[in-house]
Amino acid sequence: MNCKSGLLTFVLGCLYAITTLAQDGAKIKYGKVSKEDFTVAPVAGDSGAHAIILSRIGSSRFESDGSWFRMVYKIHARIKIIDKNAYDLGTVKIGLYKDGSDEEKVQNLKAAAYNLENEEVVETKMDSKNVFTDKQDKNFVVKKFAIPAVKEGTIIEYTYTILSPYYHRLRSWEFQGPYPVRYSEYSVGIPEYFDYIQIPQGYEKFVFSKEQSRTTLTFRSEASNGYGGAAGSPSQVTTVTPSVMIYKWYLQNVPAMREEDYITTTDNYINKIEFQLASINWPNTPPKPITNTWPKLMEELMKDENFGSALGNNNGFLGDVVDGLVKDAKTDEEKANAIYHWVRSNFTCTQHSGVGISRTLKTIFNSKNGTVPEVNLLLVAMLKKAKLDAYPVILSTRDNGHIYPFYPLLSRFNYTIAGVRLNDKFVSLDASDPLLGFARLSPNCYNGPARIVDEGASGVSFEADSLREQKFTSVMFGKLENGMLEGSFQQRPTYFESYKVRKTVKEKNQDEFFDKIRKGFIGEVELANKEIEDLKTLESPVLLKFDFKIRLDNDQLVYINPMFTEANRSNIFKSAERKFPVEMESVFDEIYSFNMEVPEGYEVDELPKPAMANYNEDEGVFQYLIQQQDNHIQLRSRVKLNKANFAPEDYPSLREFFDLIVKKQAEQIVLKKKK
Repeated sequence: MNCKSGLLTFVLGCLYAITTLAQDGAKIKYGKVSKEDFTVAPVAGDSGAHAIILSRIGSSRFESDGSWFRMVYKIHARIKIIDKNAYDLGTVKIGLYKDGSDEEKVQNLKAAAYNLENEEVVETKMDSKNVFTDKQDKNFVVKKFAIPAVKEGTIIEYTYTILSPYYHRLRSWEFQGPYPVRYSEYSVGIPEYFDYIQIPQGYEKFVFSKEQSRTTLTFRSEASNGYGGAAGSPSQVTTVTPSVMIYKWYLQNVPAMREEDYITTTDNYINKIEFQLASINWPNTPPKPITNTWPKLMEELMKDENFGSALGNNNGFLGDVVDGLVKDAKTDEEKANAIYHWVRSNFTCTQHSGVGISRTLKTIFNSKNGTVPEVNLLLVAMLKKAKLDAYPVILSTRDNGHIYPFYPLLSRFNYTIAGVRLNDKFVSLDASDPLLGFARLSPNCYNGPARIVDEGASGVSFEADSLREQKFTSVMFGKLENGMLEGSFQQRPTYFESYKVRKTVKEKNQDEFFDKIRKGFIGEVELANKEIEDLKTLESPVLLKFDFKIRLDNDQLVYINPMFTEANRSNIFKSAERKFPVEMESVFDEIYSFNMEVPEGYEVDELPKPAMANYNEDEGVFQYLIQQQDNHIQLRSRVKLNKANFAPEDYPSLREFFDLIVKKQAEQIVLKKKK
C-alpha cells in the first residue's frame, strides 16, 4: 500500500463510524465529583499513565449576538492526576483570535481541585487572580489559568465558554492525546444556512449520532435611510427559525497516544474531527461556495504583501550581485547553482519554519539573515532576476503533519522553499541550511504533496519513497600481534548520515568526532590514520577512513563479529504491536563487506552459516553471504528496503524480518590457537 492510498483508507475508515445514539455527556455535571471518581480503574494498557482524562465534553452552537451570528464553544473537562509528572495539567491555556475590533472572548470560567481527605471530597476553588492574559502578537492572545491544591491523586475540573464572531472557524476537537481518556464527546449544531466539510481521522471508531432540531434567532439592525446610511433610523428586528442538524461524536476508553519511532507525527493519527466551511445558503438565494481552490489560494498568496507581491517588484537592488554571480555561467543550472551557493553561504537562518515574511526583501538582503521563508523568497527573487523560471514552494514538514490534498488550507503549511525549472527538471532548493547541497532538501521536507506558488497552483510531491539512501562499508582485518588485532575501516555513509557528520565536525572538530567512534567500541581500541574526505563537497556523501587496533581478552580463543561496528544490535521496531503505519525517512540500502586473513598460528573453529531472506517478495532483502577459502574469510551483507512507508498490517512481518537480521548479524567467527 502506498502512502496516498493508505491515507485514503485511513480517512474512509473514520467515515464508516458506528452510528448509534451517543451516551449523554450532559449527565456529567460540573462540581459533582464523588469518592468513586478517585478509584476509577486505568484504561486497558495504560496502567502506568501519569493522568487519566475522566471526561472531556465540548459543544459548538450558532447563536445571535444581536446583529449577526456568533459561535459559542463550551468545554468541560475532568482529569485525575496520578503523579507529579502530570502536574502541568493544572495550568490551562486557551488560545483566542483577534482581528481589529473583532475578538474572541472567554466567559463563565470556573476551575477547582478536589482531594480526598478522611474519606471526604474537599473542593478548592480557583480564585480569579489565578487567571492571566498573554498577548502573543496582534492577532493572538492566550488566556491562562492555574488550578490550586494540585497533588498526587487530585481531580481537577474546569469549564469555560468562548464567544467568537468568527462563525466560519468552527473549532476542531481532539478525542485522543498523551493521556488515556475515559470519555470524550463533542457535539456541533449547524443551522441550515451553513455547510461544513467534516474531516475525521483516527484509528478508534467514533460513536456517532445526528438529529434534527430547530432554533430561533433574532437579529436587530439599523433600517436604511434610503441613501445607504442608517443614521436616525429606527432599528429593525428580524426573527428566523432555521432547522439545525446536531452532530455528536464520542469515544470511550481511548488509549494514550505515544510517540513511536518511524512515524512522521502522531498528530496525523490521533482521533479528531475538523471542519471547513464549504458554502453559505441564505434563503431564496443560490448557495455561495466558500471552499477555496488551489488556484485561488495561490493567487491570494501571489498578491499577498507578506509573500508573493514582494517577488513582483523590480528588486533592482539585486541586479549588481546577481549579474556578478552569473557572469561566467554557461547554462541555467550553473546560474542557479551560483546564486544558491551565494545565498546559502551568506545568510543565517533565524527561524527554521514559516510561510510568509514580515520584512521587505531589501531589509532581508541588507541584514544577511532571515527566517526560512525570508531566505528562500530572497533566493527566488534572485533567481528571477537572473531570468530563471523560479517560484516559491510551500509544504508541510513531517513533524507538522499531512496536508489534505482535497482541501486548500494554508494553515496546514509551515515551510517555504524555492523551486526552479531547469530544462525538463523542477529543482527544489533550501538555502536556509548551510550544510545542504544544491537540489537537496532535509528528510523532514519529504512529507508528500506540496504546492508551487504559481498561476496553475501546480502540485509537486516529496515522497520518502523517492529518497534513496545508500551506505557502503568495507572492513579488513589484518595481522594479530602482541594481543592486538589490526585492521582498516572505510565507509561512504548515506547522504543524510554525512550531513550529521558535517554538522558534528562543524560544531566540534574531527578529533571529537573520531573520539566518539572510538568510545563506541567494546574494549580497548586505538585509531590511527583518521580521515574524512569530501567534507566540503556538500552535494555528495563523505568518505570515512581509519585504521584500528583492538586488544583481545583471550589469545587462545578469539571471538570476532565480522559485522564489526555495523551490526544491527537490536530490532529497530520495539513495540510488539502497532496500529499506525511505518514511515521511514527514506528508502535505504546498506552494503557491507568484510575480508580477513586467518592470522598465522590460528584456525577457524566456528563460522556463521550464509543466509538470505526476502521481505514481501520484492519489498526488501537481507543477504548474509560468508565463505572461507583456505585462510581467507569473506563476508558480504546487505539490508535493503525498496520503500519507506508500510501499512499497519505489515508491521508484524516487518518486525520479524528485522529480528532475523539482528540474530544473524550477532553471530561470530571463532578462531582458536593451533596446538
